[in-house]
Amino acid sequence: MSAPAAAGSVRYCGRIFTIEEIDRIRELLVSEPRRNRLQLSRVVCDELGWLRADGRRKDMSCRVAMLRMHRDGLITLPPPQKGNGNGRTRPRLTSASDPREPITLPAGALGELLFRPVNTRKDSSLWNELIERYHYLGYKPLPGAQIRYLVFSGPHLLAALGFGAAAWALAPRDRFIGWTAEQRVHNLHLVVNNARFLILPWVSSQNLASRVLAGVARRLPKDWQTRYGYQPVLLETFVEQGRFHGTCYRAGNWIQVGQTQGRGKLDRHTRYPLPVKDIFLYPLHK
Repeated sequence: MSAPAAAGSVRYCGRIFTIEEIDRIRELLVSEPRRNRLQLSRVVCDELGWLRADGRRKDMSCRVAMLRMHRDGLITLPPPQKGNGNGRTRPRLTSASDPREPITLPAGALGELLFRPVNTRKDSSLWNELIERYHYLGYKPLPGAQIRYLVFSGPHLLAALGFGAAAWALAPRDRFIGWTAEQRVHNLHLVVNNARFLILPWVSSQNLASRVLAGVARRLPKDWQTRYGYQPVLLETFVEQGRFHGTCYRAGNWIQVGQTQGRGKLDRHTRYPLPVKDIFLYPLHK
């Protein structure tokens, strides 16, 4: 279900929707019966003025929000044109993601690292496969504005990273920043979440992880500017306690500011406990 907001409103994907806006979305769905879900999200963005800082529609966030409204029974979407419509189809595994020759050189001997943004269908399929096959959390679509990278040394693929929308409310982070709830609403897009970080299992290169983190922190702001028209100022990530120690983040000068509460964002009474994770932040501008 949606996160609770003020009386008479609901929050999805970081935006508060009034009851009047929900009613307007219902009207648009009825009046545009031939449009698919993608087209409808664009219509809703235009109608509600849901735009990025550069003036472009926030259609990805809108599609996710409308899907959640549909699941919560607030609106009725048309059937998806393909797939199951929940955005969770598992990637098909192919030989493209098969293990390769081991790489054991120390990071300093690998030469220059190439951070290739995922911009093509081929790279997207490969990134999805690698994460599904080798990352402990598996693949799922990243929320909101996002950038994914494949990392190479010459022809050798070393790593995959994914960055997406930040957590909505995170007390240790918010205390570190020192912003009010209202300031968070207006500025949360300037925080980007490192949702996936994978050094490929056939790569055993001392200090590579911290070197990759340093390189992507230099590269990401410009790529984000090119794609979305603004530069983020802070990175965040979560490291599951008991599984990882966050060594590469510490070595890369990320700042540990606290830990999660071990529950989902809507589970106020911890009825469905989740793994506790350490919270790390990295300011992109000193």
